[in-house]
This record gives sequence, structure tokens and C-alpha cells, in this order.
Amino acid sequence: MLKTSDLKLKEVINVGDGKRLGTITDIEIDIETGRLTAIVVPGPGKFLGLFGRNDDIVIPWEKIHKIGLDVILVETGTVPSLKLADK
Repeated sequence: MLKTSDLKLKEVINVGDGKRLGTITDIEIDIETGRLTAIVVPGPGKFLGLFGRNDDIVIPWEKIHKIGLDVILVETGTVPSLKLADK
């Protein structure tokens, strides 16, 4: 069994290019089934990280390849192709 607090401590890595996407800031759950449907990571930072961040990136459960002890491996093409979170 894995707790949501444990998920938030893990780094999210794109296996396609090895890029670190960040840590989970939020999760999406289907309230009817009680299943996790997506994880949310912060979008890429703007100029040197000084001027805030872009929109959050939503990674669907189907794109998660493996949840390890320290990292979560996701299979994505390019980050911009993922859905941005509604704010």
C-alpha cells in the first residue's frame, strides 16, 4: 500500500529523455471509483526561476511506467504535449 504523502516525496522522471519533471504537487482521484487518475507536477520555471512558474503539468495514470523507492518513471514524449492543469 502506498500513501499519497509518500508519492509527494518522489521525483518524477521522464524516461524518454531522462529529464527531471519535479515532485508531485497534487493528485487527481476519480471520486466514484476511488482510483488515482493523474499526478500533477509543477510546470517548467520561467527565466532562472525568478519570475514564477508556468502552468502545472497533469500526467495521466496511463503514462506512469514505474513507481520506485525514490522516483516515479513516466513515459511521455515531450512535456508540452501533456495537458496543463486548470487553475
